[in-house]
Amino acid sequence: MEPRNYRMVVSTTQDFVTASAEADRQLHHWLGVMKRYSTAALDEGRNEIAKGVTLDHDAAAGRHGSYSRWRLRETKTPTQGTWQSTLVVRSGNRNDSRRTWIQVDIEHQPAPGQAHIRANTPGIAKLLLDALPTQDGLADVGTVPKFIEPDDVDEVIEELCEQNRRLPVVVASVPYGQDAESWTEKVVEPVFRHLSGIAVMYVLRPEALHAFNTTLEYHPVFGGGIRTYLPGVDPAWQPDAQRHPVMSRPTIETNPNRAAAILASLPQQLALSQPLPDSLDTLPVQRTRPRPAADSTSLDALRGELRTAEALLEEAEQREESRSVEIRDFRQRLKQAENRDFEQIVENDQLYGDLQDAHRKLRFIQSQLEEAGIHAAAHTAPPEPADRPATFAEILDRMDEFPHLRFTGSAKKTKELDAQCIGNWVTVAWDALHALEDYAAASAAGKAGGDFRHWCDNLPDGCENPFPSGKVKMKESETVGNNGEWRRQRTFPVPKSVDRKEKLFMQAHLRIGGGNTVSPRLYFHDDGPGSGHVYVGYIGPHPDNTQT
Repeated sequence: MEPRNYRMVVSTTQDFVTASAEADRQLHHWLGVMKRYSTAALDEGRNEIAKGVTLDHDAAAGRHGSYSRWRLRETKTPTQGTWQSTLVVRSGNRNDSRRTWIQVDIEHQPAPGQAHIRANTPGIAKLLLDALPTQDGLADVGTVPKFIEPDDVDEVIEELCEQNRRLPVVVASVPYGQDAESWTEKVVEPVFRHLSGIAVMYVLRPEALHAFNTTLEYHPVFGGGIRTYLPGVDPAWQPDAQRHPVMSRPTIETNPNRAAAILASLPQQLALSQPLPDSLDTLPVQRTRPRPAADSTSLDALRGELRTAEALLEEAEQREESRSVEIRDFRQRLKQAENRDFEQIVENDQLYGDLQDAHRKLRFIQSQLEEAGIHAAAHTAPPEPADRPATFAEILDRMDEFPHLRFTGSAKKTKELDAQCIGNWVTVAWDALHALEDYAAASAAGKAGGDFRHWCDNLPDGCENPFPSGKVKMKESETVGNNGEWRRQRTFPVPKSVDRKEKLFMQAHLRIGGGNTVSPRLYFHDDGPGSGHVYVGYIGPHPDNTQT
């Protein structure tokens, strides 16, 4: 689900008075110069600064801290809906009294029947980031990426691992043989353009690459790829790498605009879903206070108050609708998270059961060997699997080792996984192909006894290539099947002898990996009873669905 609104939450070491005065100056510049509104007589309460445009301002100071807050509402035409921009400058509480917090929120409140428009980085956010020294935890937050030099590696690693970090850290690498400045200007800055205020941006210089990736052994970035490091990086734990998505160079260069939108989606979603710092979360609700009209008759004053009341009622209805949409979105995300957790629990239970079963069989065999007096054989470690491929490209080169399998998919998409590969994806894919080969041979001979999931659950005696049935899904959901675009993404080539259109909607698929935005899948079609083959139509990133 795409995030709709924009939120920036950063802090500065400047005191509240200084930060608030600077925010006021930048707000006037944004409104007066960039938006060309009248800012001659702004005051507390409601200010009409143009037709359909209001600016509300409130402020307070006391023992619980100080704040200044501005809210801009722009309704140019009734059918356009309303754009609402809110800026808050807030002094820190007792726990962070040396900080001043700055929050910027942008949201579109659509007119009835109008689609919601996604908010991108507003001008006021960039002005504030350029004018104030802003931080997130240990890291500086700015509008352009900073270079990581060899001497900076330790400091950046410390920022990545810092416990109080709220923002993602996005690190771009430079391809071999490319000039870092040129690559940054032509490629990195355009795809980073939506990240100001919602992520910390870096470009890793080639001469710092080795030191950075050596320290982050399980979380590397290289080859022109871009990695998003979410809060809570654990460099020593390999499974943690799956939380931090990688965007490959081909993805970036194929469609930079789409790459920029995808890159901003996760930081934007994180910014909107995180709880606010206590200092900002305890602010009172902003109440609009219309300014009294000067030199008007009683009737004119009543008419003015009526118009104001109607406007306030409309604003309240828009706010209520916006909050309802937010609640629906959060409920949907919660349901999706619960579904993912349930699938993971089922898979983990099955894997745990398989492990326990294998352990019992091993102990039984060991005891039998010991009783037979063959003690050395009972406790000798098995040899390492021979000649396993190290990359997805190598897997494709070795597909002829599977006589009953035919790969018909995009080799380019499969090879792109190598730039994003983490954990044991290559090993899982190789094991999956071995298991599919055994099944395909049995299917061609009419001895499979069911579909591939049934095969995995009831592995025949003597079969040496098991595969967890928890990673097998034989059908897609009705939602996916009824969505034309998602169905098209799962339609792959087959020979004309299999389907006269030479393409099939393949539903059966295997989970090769998970935990991040790539989550590779392998899609296949069983034609064992017909042609004697299983057709592997796709090995690549997870196609779109309700959760991507």
